[in-house]
Amino acid sequence: MNNNPIEIAKSVQVELVTWRRDLHQMPEIGIELPQTVAYVTQILEQLGINYDASYVNGNGIVALIEGKNKGNHEKVIALRADMDGLPIQEETGLPFAAKENMHACGHDGHTAILLATAKVLQENREHFAGKVKLIFQPGEEYPGAAKIMVEEGVLEDPKVDRIFGLHIGQLEPNMEKGSLASRPGPLMASMDRFKITILGKGYHAAYPDQAQDPIVAAAQLITTIQTIHSRNINPLDPAVISITRIEGGVNQNVIPNAVEIEGTVRTFDEQVRQSIKVRLAEICQGLGQALHVTCELDYSDKYPPLLNHREVTNNTLSVLKSIFGNDQVQELAHPLMSAEDFAFYLAELPGCFFYLANPGLIEGQFHGHHHPKFDLDESELYRGVAAFYSLCLDYLNN
Repeated sequence: MNNNPIEIAKSVQVELVTWRRDLHQMPEIGIELPQTVAYVTQILEQLGINYDASYVNGNGIVALIEGKNKGNHEKVIALRADMDGLPIQEETGLPFAAKENMHACGHDGHTAILLATAKVLQENREHFAGKVKLIFQPGEEYPGAAKIMVEEGVLEDPKVDRIFGLHIGQLEPNMEKGSLASRPGPLMASMDRFKITILGKGYHAAYPDQAQDPIVAAAQLITTIQTIHSRNINPLDPAVISITRIEGGVNQNVIPNAVEIEGTVRTFDEQVRQSIKVRLAEICQGLGQALHVTCELDYSDKYPPLLNHREVTNNTLSVLKSIFGNDQVQELAHPLMSAEDFAFYLAELPGCFFYLANPGLIEGQFHGHHHPKFDLDESELYRGVAAFYSLCLDYLNN
């Protein structure tokens, strides 16, 4: 029987594209994905695969496939796909474009790849021992439902030994189309959100001495926040602090009572992450006192840094090179400042997250992730299936 991972993956290309396009037309956001869950469970039932769809209030699915080969049947490997979309109006012009919301980050492809992997694993159970746990997860974009699924025991019963995930599209712009890449250690940044509400005293703009101006305070606050990385963090430690929203005021002759500032913090080191959080609080308190306003900081710890397990990642790159060739698999020199809630799984057990570059062109160009004209090259999706299948056999049989 044929056991070439690439040929096996290509054998499900028709289903892979069909599933991706069907899912693309039903983008749902957050942790409420009733249509998507119904579609995925229907496919699993057709494949004869047992599943539990009770996670995250019925929006997360875990399926289990047991190998039939002789060997260590105690090993358990997990593969994860995120299923949620984004609140974006699609502008691709594709015949299967969504009418409301959009899969603008490739999660429809992730889910289709995992379904296709489920199909080939189910049909080739005699080639591996142990168990494969398939995790179909909501809410990667927001609020980070990987954390919820971990808390609900997704990595237990049976206990997972190793976990893998992938991201398609082109997060790393220097990757060649069709190539795969990863790196041991930091791969993606933490992602935290902060909101600062500056409460002052509004007054007529012609009499600023009678006001406690939150606009002036906001200007100084923004400038001071940008000194955190340059003056309080080791310059060799990467970090990003971006102000992304400022809102306040109603008219040219009115000093407002309040201003809101919102932004994000990205780091690769937990100590740096916490240092920035503390420094933001100190700056808010100090500037508030100096300028006679109140600066209320609301800081939300979102996703931790995504840290690939070194040994597992080195082995992953080796397995992928053996399947696709050295020229199509690379170890990235630097991590990315984008974030991924797969980090919550890697905080619990060894694993690896990797990239597949398959950008799709609309109007002759790739428009990037989270863009109304984002698209995928479906002809390269089989590579994700071949990668998952190969990693399962490598771990479960060795």
